[in-house]
Amino acid sequence: MLIGNRSLVVACVILAAFIVLALIAQLSGANSQAMATGQRLQPPSFAHWFGSDRLGRDIFARVALGTSASLAVGAAVACAACLIGTILGLLAGYFRSLDKIVMRVMDGIMAVPAIMLAIATISVAGASITSVVLAIASHEVPRVARLIRSSVLSMREEPYVEAARLLHSSSYSIMLGHMLPGVLGSLAVLGTYVAANAMLLEATLSFLGCGLPPDVPTWGNIMADGRILFRLAPWIVLFPGIMLAIAVLAINLLGDGLRDRFDPGNERVV
Repeated sequence: MLIGNRSLVVACVILAAFIVLALIAQLSGANSQAMATGQRLQPPSFAHWFGSDRLGRDIFARVALGTSASLAVGAAVACAACLIGTILGLLAGYFRSLDKIVMRVMDGIMAVPAIMLAIATISVAGASITSVVLAIASHEVPRVARLIRSSVLSMREEPYVEAARLLHSSSYSIMLGHMLPGVLGSLAVLGTYVAANAMLLEATLSFLGCGLPPDVPTWGNIMADGRILFRLAPWIVLFPGIMLAIAVLAINLLGDGLRDRFDPGNERVV
């Protein structure tokens, strides 16, 4: 049961809190660019829960609005990478003629560091949430494809697959009807780690000035704004950094909980 898996419960509660925060920030019409020159670099207080930055902008409002962007990037990258990687993995694992071609392309992509591939893609496509998602997802696809391929290779020789072939089922019906359900558990677990890694990479790109435009409040952009003032106003970097760490931790806990649910033999005794 869900209530018996503490990792899943804690992860769901934390992620639900982030989603609620993002929805409230969006529906309340909070303005992340509202400046108050008389309130510059104010420390955390009742007026400014997370303090203010060098332009007098409220850090809490910016962090709350940045939650939706960061979560959206993580979810979009996970969905895109899992969809494309699953298709490529199924084809490579089932059709031996495609295996070497697809896997060599995946190996070539994985040979390029993720940050370099993302920067190159964004520099060509421009800074937008779509280009950031595509840039990050392109490096995560090979990881998903390799996982699915290895699972399909082991399932090819299973009796139920052989029986489906003897019944003259088409290759695509075998892949979709017999093999795909068998990899969904592993795919769900891997998807959580892809989402967490995507959020970290998006924050890194934004921190370096290569991610989303500076006028879009993301946790990485907020930390980038405060890095030159860290000694004077550390809260500008501290609070979005804490939010990012908690979100990534929650997603990793979700992955651990899903792994235990799909493979009870891995469940830890506590």
